[in-house]
Amino acid sequence: MDDLHVDLKRGEVRVGEAGTTKTYPIGSPEAFEAISAAWLRSGWDAKYVYSFTWLGRPIIQLPEDLLRLQEVIFSTKPDVIIETGVAHGGGLIFYASLCKAMGKGRVVGVDIEIRPHNRKAIEEHPLASYITLIEGSSIDANVVKQVRERLAPGERALVTLDSAHDKAHVLAELEAYASLIDVGSYIVAMDGIMEVVAGAPRTSPDWSWNNPRQAALAFVAKNPDFEIQEPPFAFNEGAVRSRITYWPGAFVKRVR
Repeated sequence: MDDLHVDLKRGEVRVGEAGTTKTYPIGSPEAFEAISAAWLRSGWDAKYVYSFTWLGRPIIQLPEDLLRLQEVIFSTKPDVIIETGVAHGGGLIFYASLCKAMGKGRVVGVDIEIRPHNRKAIEEHPLASYITLIEGSSIDANVVKQVRERLAPGERALVTLDSAHDKAHVLAELEAYASLIDVGSYIVAMDGIMEVVAGAPRTSPDWSWNNPRQAALAFVAKNPDFEIQEPPFAFNEGAVRSRITYWPGAFVKRVR
């Protein structure tokens, strides 16, 4: 999309791309997707995702992504949710709150550096009993071993990758944690938005290829037991047909 014009009075959206312009009703799926793409880019520049907390801890995620991930977690009901990239701990608290609500599950958080004030806030949180912290690189063999040891035989895992976002690191994470995933569960390679916003403020030129989405594509190309599958909407009575997301192509599902 090269150009977008929203005419609220007429209820129309004009989308320009590759030298052509198409007009859509503002309530159509095409208009919604075009407006959402512009909103995502504006939100990136404005640092919109840096304005939320979950039960007291900062969580640097798009709210829509969290709601959709909640649907996946509720449908798969993992015994253990593994998050690489702890940051302020909001993601861990989010997952722990879902585990408590479902009456099932616990959380393992991995980060190369868990800053003392964040560790203190997580360990003193009312949901701390659901959370185990492991400090070290998410692709270090000893760290991966520690994560494996947190799963009892027969337990199902779901993994979210939100640490370093370069292609090589995310691909190494996918390879390291793939064996923990049972058929029907997922590894979620977050923040493929990097590819979409390359050239915007706070980006690097190589983001057009050096990003989690490309890592996921490379992984499934070599691992036929996994596919990138968009989870279906659990409920949808509207015209929306795709997610508004910072995580395009993120859901790597074990299918066999």
